Amino acid sequence: MKKNIIAGLDLGTTKVCAVIAELVENNINILGFGVAPSEGLNRGLVANISKTAEAITEAMNIASNRAGLQVKELNVGVAGEHITSLRHRNYVTINNAEREINQQDLDRLRSDVQTIRIPSDRQILHIIPEEYFVDYQGGIEDPIGMSGSRLEAVNHVVLASIPALQNIKKSVERAGYSVKEHVLQPIASSYAVLEENEKDLGVLLIDIGGGTTDIAIFHRKAIKHTKVIGVAGNQVTNDIRETLGIVTSEAEKLKKEYGFAIENAIIKEEDIYIKGVGARGNIKIPITLLTQIISVRMKELFSIIDNDLRYTGFKNKIKAGVVLTGGGSLLKGSTELAEEVFGMPARIGVPLDLGSGLSKEVESPEFATVAGLLKGIPGKSVSDSYTSARGTEGKFRMNKLFKRVQDFFEKL
Repeated sequence: MKKNIIAGLDLGTTKVCAVIAELVENNINILGFGVAPSEGLNRGLVANISKTAEAITEAMNIASNRAGLQVKELNVGVAGEHITSLRHRNYVTINNAEREINQQDLDRLRSDVQTIRIPSDRQILHIIPEEYFVDYQGGIEDPIGMSGSRLEAVNHVVLASIPALQNIKKSVERAGYSVKEHVLQPIASSYAVLEENEKDLGVLLIDIGGGTTDIAIFHRKAIKHTKVIGVAGNQVTNDIRETLGIVTSEAEKLKKEYGFAIENAIIKEEDIYIKGVGARGNIKIPITLLTQIISVRMKELFSIIDNDLRYTGFKNKIKAGVVLTGGGSLLKGSTELAEEVFGMPARIGVPLDLGSGLSKEVESPEFATVAGLLKGIPGKSVSDSYTSARGTEGKFRMNKLFKRVQDFFEKL
């Protein structure tokens, strides 16, 4: 029996992650996993094709050797401040004799979105339906099989820079592979770490990487907003470096070993000894000073996101709280700071529902994107994306009473 193999590649500013898995019915079994240092990217964008290709080759070789097989096509994560999104509403008329909506009608809707006018240096990355309307009746998740004369959709359309995608493609091809699909990183991460009831009630996903922080907002099981922000873990490290006058590697080490995002999270007051550079000897600083340096930047990041929530009108839609993921979420006290800034509960997101094999190695917030790249393509089910796979995630339907309660709280 032919195996149904999937491969994902997360091109990060600090590291490149590769994973190879097998789809067996509803399970994703991790066969191989590899990580390599990244030196060819800057804030989510390819800055050096050769170095990026070398990192891809190293990570893929590790994953391939552990899996015992080679792959050629990769689902590749995309980030960077070039990413923008918009909402687009369109409709088609139902012309068949039975007036029954079928897949061809959905395809016509999607094709119509492809014709919208966008800047010449951009291309559509994803078209993700938020909601369908049949003869002006809204709130429909899947209209196939319904009867009507007019099918309408509200779509979340993600745009990306053409040169940015071309540079990713060149890097992947130079490493000896091809791009199967480009997937926006926060959407990939959401597949891995969010639960269906969170997406239904309303949830904010914050994926804090090295070069960028990616956000995605879900409400009533549909994606409503995405954004990529150029403030992330590397800026925190650089703040420590500049303030304390130490090298980057030492600043990164201090952040990971002793850093807190908020002073309230400090468990024990202690002094930290910092290795001197050149003629300067070792110095001693209180852990509260390090925390204050970190907290300023982290609070700035969360405040930028909170302001975006208020500007876009989604602040009161988020009833399930905030989910932090990515390597930056491992900073101690991140959830406490998020709860203070956003005024809602927060948790750390780790990849969910991974099967057997090497899944334990991927069950960390820093690998959320690469795990999500195995779970499908935006706008398609897993079975559509990979023809051998069967089944999709189970659907959770709210009863009428719960929907009335939800509507009541949204108006508060």
